[in-house]
Amino acid sequence: MNDRYNKVLQYNFSGLGCWLTIIAFAMLLSAVGLGWIINGVLILFLFLLFTPVIAFFGLQWWLKRNFVQDSCPVCDYEFTGLKNNQFQCPNCSEPLEVEHGKFVRITPPGTIDVEAVDVQVQVIEPEEG
Repeated sequence: MNDRYNKVLQYNFSGLGCWLTIIAFAMLLSAVGLGWIINGVLILFLFLLFTPVIAFFGLQWWLKRNFVQDSCPVCDYEFTGLKNNQFQCPNCSEPLEVEHGKFVRITPPGTIDVEAVDVQVQVIEPEEG
C-alpha cells in the first residue's frame, strides 16, 4: 500500500530547471533593461553594412597609389606592375622594378645585351689549279 501512495505523490520535475532558468534570465533582462541589446544589434548591423563599402573605397585608393602602368624598356610591352617590387616582364622576361613611376631594368650599369646567332660552319676547300 505504501508503494501505491508514493506513485501518486511523484511529480516529474525534469523540465522545471529549464523553465526556472528562462524565468530568471527574463527577470534579469527586465531589471537591466533591453535598450543595450537593441543598441548593440543596431551597431552590429550598421558595422556589417558599412564595412564592405569602406573596404571597397579603401582598396581602390590603395590600388591607385601602388600600381604603375608602363611599358617594358626592352620590348615595349605595356603592362601593370606593383611599386616597391621586382618583377619580370611577361613578354620578354626582363627583370624590372619601378622607379619614379616608370619601369627600369635591374641589370647593373654598363651591361650590354648581346643576341647570339648560331652559324653553321662550312669548310671551303681551296681549288687546285
